[in-house]
Amino acid sequence: MATKSCMSSQVSDDEKRKRENIRSLTMCGHVGFENLPDQLVNRSIQQGFCFNILCVGETGIGKSTLIDTLFNTNFEDHESSHFYPHVRLKAQTYELQESNVRLKLTIVNTVGFGDQINKKESYQPIVDYIDAQFEAYLQEELKIKRSLFNYHDSRIHVCLYFISPTGHSLKTLDLLTMKSLDSKVNIIPVIAKADAISKTELQKFKIKLMSELVSNGVQIYQFPTDDETVAKINASMNGHLPFAVVGSMDEVKVGNKMVKARQYPWGIVQVENENHCDFVKLREMLICTNMEDLREQTHSRHYELYRRCKLEEMGFTDVGPESKPLSLQETYEAKRHEFYGELHRKEEEMKQMFVQRVKEKEAILKEAEREAKAKFDHLTRVHQEERMKLEEKRRLLEEEIISFSKKKATSEIYQNQTFMAMGSNLKKDKDRKNSNFM
Repeated sequence: MATKSCMSSQVSDDEKRKRENIRSLTMCGHVGFENLPDQLVNRSIQQGFCFNILCVGETGIGKSTLIDTLFNTNFEDHESSHFYPHVRLKAQTYELQESNVRLKLTIVNTVGFGDQINKKESYQPIVDYIDAQFEAYLQEELKIKRSLFNYHDSRIHVCLYFISPTGHSLKTLDLLTMKSLDSKVNIIPVIAKADAISKTELQKFKIKLMSELVSNGVQIYQFPTDDETVAKINASMNGHLPFAVVGSMDEVKVGNKMVKARQYPWGIVQVENENHCDFVKLREMLICTNMEDLREQTHSRHYELYRRCKLEEMGFTDVGPESKPLSLQETYEAKRHEFYGELHRKEEEMKQMFVQRVKEKEAILKEAEREAKAKFDHLTRVHQEERMKLEEKRRLLEEEIISFSKKKATSEIYQNQTFMAMGSNLKKDKDRKNSNFM
């Protein structure tokens, strides 16, 4: 904070010095640059204007009806269901013309807002949508070849926040939503369907709402009082916030003329009767008096805040470490140097990580190789032992075969000798028998 105050004081000193160096001169005759405002008006009329309205409120609270009534036309918006699982934003753009002034009007409706059982994140899609429009404009600004003159500006200029006419207090969802939006968009709170409660209750409800907004730090849009031509009426209208409105496109005959009104069994509520509701006040402040200020506040305040935060996130600053002004080129070079330093550091980290992983992999492979070698040696040793056992068994078998062969040969010799002895004995017996017979 101290740095910011030093920066602001330095900037103000520079501005004072520049003002002191400006000389005021008196011209001797007509030149013609007094026609600049007329040129600006003609060019603006030729180019046309754009205005973007965000309507936030629960389904069925009367958002579409009020917009139709404000611009005195039917935008043909279809009725929304209460059964959407998530909040979604629907944008519709229309071309309107009044006299010779063309207006490109974009109406963004929050479909399904407040209809879910868990309303915790109901406001987040709205915040994301507003940021997305700022981001699109910023990207167009940062292009080398820009076309901002023909660019369709979709930034939200005003948020009409519709409050249910409960007569008690704001809902938690209303406070959370407005608190998250007040730094991004101009919020104008309106009490919808204000004919649902009495005038006394309505006045107490207004005081209660403003007290809750102030105590919770919610910044709503205040009509500007720096322009003398509208300062008085704007200051007066700031005291009427939030506006209690009734919308209707139906016409009812009252006296001798047809008026926009809502007809009930107990009477008629005239939309454009300031004794019945604040619709006329809202239309005067929103469209007739402060539309350009809303556009300007969106660009100079809300968009500038988003742009500054975004550029600071990217590393761009107006002053250096010694509180000296920095040009965009210097900031870019510093950021480029920082980026390359970070890139070099990451490359070194990746190299070291790669070497470390290679070493770890080599150690794992060496361990696996050692285990495989040990297993191979073990198997070789087992194989040698098995082979030696097999050789021993083979030797014993061969010895047994030789021994058996010897025994077989001896047996055969013995059998032959026995057969020969038996043959000689038989021959002797035969000869003896023959001799006896003779």
